Amino acid sequence: MASGEKFRIALVQNCCAIDPNQNLAKTEWKIREAAAAGAQIVCLEELFRTQYFCREENHELFALAETIPGPSTEWLGKLACELRVVIVASLFEKRAAGLYHNTAAVLGSDGQIAGLYRKMHIPDDPLYFEKFYFAPGDLGSVNFDTSFGRLGVLVCWDQWYPEAARLSSLGGANILFYPTAIGWHPSEKTRYGASQLDAWRTIQRSHASANGIYVATVNRVGYEGPPAHGIEFWGSSFVADPFGQVIAQASADKEEVLLADCDPALQEEVRRHWPFLRDRRIDAYGPIVNRWLLK
Repeated sequence: MASGEKFRIALVQNCCAIDPNQNLAKTEWKIREAAAAGAQIVCLEELFRTQYFCREENHELFALAETIPGPSTEWLGKLACELRVVIVASLFEKRAAGLYHNTAAVLGSDGQIAGLYRKMHIPDDPLYFEKFYFAPGDLGSVNFDTSFGRLGVLVCWDQWYPEAARLSSLGGANILFYPTAIGWHPSEKTRYGASQLDAWRTIQRSHASANGIYVATVNRVGYEGPPAHGIEFWGSSFVADPFGQVIAQASADKEEVLLADCDPALQEEVRRHWPFLRDRRIDAYGPIVNRWLLK
């Protein structure tokens, strides 16, 4: 890709069925729809092949994991090559017997795996029992050079950590992608729902403006689980520009293919006027690597 060339992205916001094959078929249709609309980079929601199984601790659900390379990356690679698009896909990776990760694979427009990112921050909250399934990622905040731009990829819970966004941005990314699975607990939505959604959107917009970078977040929609102990995924996938302004926004409850055009020239302009990277006091940030500073 020529430096500074514009590119179009698509975020596939889906409702996931119990049957992984049904999700694969729907995802292929949505990727084709995105490519037909001119998308060059397509990002899928977190763990797109299945419903969000981390709602419970169940050893049988480890059977959902797959190797990388494996069936999904082979299938996505063929699709990426056919359509000449880049695909960012979040998968339940079986790295070895007893060792699993929440992993984003980047498939280049040549159909090859451009690289992997393993989710680094692993939550353990009611209905989000991810520590039961996933070991923390060990690849760091890596970026990927593709035909259409340099991508940073982080996953869901990573989105609350400005350190992760900063490291990926310092690696020269044009855009940060966040495949996501987040929603409301039924008992909390009335009291906390609006503020939770606003906090989630605000923290990611702040990553965009603090780093002068595009941020694209794709979430799932739909209710998964029993009536009183499930999750209502709040969708609301969006793209923020390097100034932190939302330039594309999906609904909270509908399946959509959200499109946005990204211009690296805007990144250059914003960073010239708000030179946060220039003014960083890297000589003073050593204590940030400590867990806590009070003795």
